[in-house]
Amino acid sequence: MLDFTVKTPAQGRTDVRELADYLVRRRTVRDFSTAAVDPAILADALRAAASAPSGANKQPWHFVVVQTPALKRQIRLAAEDEERAFYAGKAGDQWLDDLKPLATDADKPFLETAPALIAVFLERYGVDADGEKTKNYYMPESVGIACGFLIAALHQAGLATLTHTPSPMGFLNQILDRPKRERPYLLLVVGYPAVGAQVPDIQRKPLDETVSWR
Repeated sequence: MLDFTVKTPAQGRTDVRELADYLVRRRTVRDFSTAAVDPAILADALRAAASAPSGANKQPWHFVVVQTPALKRQIRLAAEDEERAFYAGKAGDQWLDDLKPLATDADKPFLETAPALIAVFLERYGVDADGEKTKNYYMPESVGIACGFLIAALHQAGLATLTHTPSPMGFLNQILDRPKRERPYLLLVVGYPAVGAQVPDIQRKPLDETVSWR
């Protein structure tokens, strides 16, 4: 039986406004504190992420929580190798120009400083109990929705996040011992902001530029 709470329009307006007001205050952080994160918080946030809708309910995702300093070090070194190539010209002039206001570069100390990294993998296909391939559907869309749930849940817990996507990210399969049928989708940096952490002065597009009513 469907477990669904019906709200009055007034309560619905209040609740969604409060949620929107909270979410719009979320900002990406690149300066993280080394303070530990309660594993129970991460577990509940991942439980929320894993509740996301997916094509044919195949749930084509796998999350790896990385807290071991040695593994974080390996990930940082591998990611910075890719980032140096990116900033050296691989990205192209337009992309690099668009990044200038964010003041990013190839150095990624947050990959070691932050207490937790969550590597998100997209499962290209499944494997049944007999070792046979099974088909997954709408994998990028499904994993993207799950990542949105995860970021929102972590924000609700008072944690800061950074979405990091060095390209390519195949090194994550090797470092984290994940099968080739899984493709690295996102590396989410998680923790508390460092004292004095700065964020870029960015603006969101007005709603009337991104929403149409018909």
